Amino acid sequence: MPTRLIGTLILTLAAAAGTLGLLATLGPDWTHFAPATCLATHCFCETPRTGALVLQPSNSWSSFGFVIIGIWIALGNFRRADGPSSAFADLPAVWFGLTSIVIGVGSFLLHATLTLWGQFFDVLGMYLTSAFLIAYAVHRWRGLNGSTAIGLYLALCAVLIGFLIAIPETRRWLFAVVLIGGIILELGLARPKRPGIEVRWFIWGIALQATAFAIWILDLTGTWCNSTDLVQGHAVWHLLNAAALYSNYLYYRSERA
Repeated sequence: MPTRLIGTLILTLAAAAGTLGLLATLGPDWTHFAPATCLATHCFCETPRTGALVLQPSNSWSSFGFVIIGIWIALGNFRRADGPSSAFADLPAVWFGLTSIVIGVGSFLLHATLTLWGQFFDVLGMYLTSAFLIAYAVHRWRGLNGSTAIGLYLALCAVLIGFLIAIPETRRWLFAVVLIGGIILELGLARPKRPGIEVRWFIWGIALQATAFAIWILDLTGTWCNSTDLVQGHAVWHLLNAAALYSNYLYYRSERA
């Protein structure tokens, strides 16, 4: 456990340093790049720090909650720390952790730069994870072999990324549809085929996501908004969703081999 914790902290710091290094190379004048589509209205409550390398520090750094969770999951499954009794291990579990890392780094890039390319990477991570929920549910429900399940996952990702490039304005609604579809497939069709599964973790994940969504709405509409506060509603959304993702991981991990 200490080794895994130390490894998580070191790799998180390395990810933060690498991300800041990328920003230092490209910025801090983000007006040279196409703006994120949310700038047509406003990109959440937090006021951008004009001329800064990181425009929205609270929303940016809170994104690393996903990175910490993702590295923790990946390291645990590289070393099989969760034990051979879990059916969720090796490549699927490690990839699930890596998608969380992509969510965190992508979200950081969006809120640090408020650019269209930052927005792409922000949504990319969410699509990689939501497509996993669907593909893994169908894999268990229909008894797909590994190669077929991976093919389904890659096809889903290709379609979602295609929409993200061609019609970026649909990103939020499309993500919601895919996420809800994944939840329905998992609870209604895949769950009965998972021996020993602890459904409470999945329910906790849904509850955390619902709470996070309510806070997201309050922040987006300005209902909960002090634009210069250290604590931002959208930052809380990040942390709650990172906790929800870890709850989903605990749900998958509870399935017996």
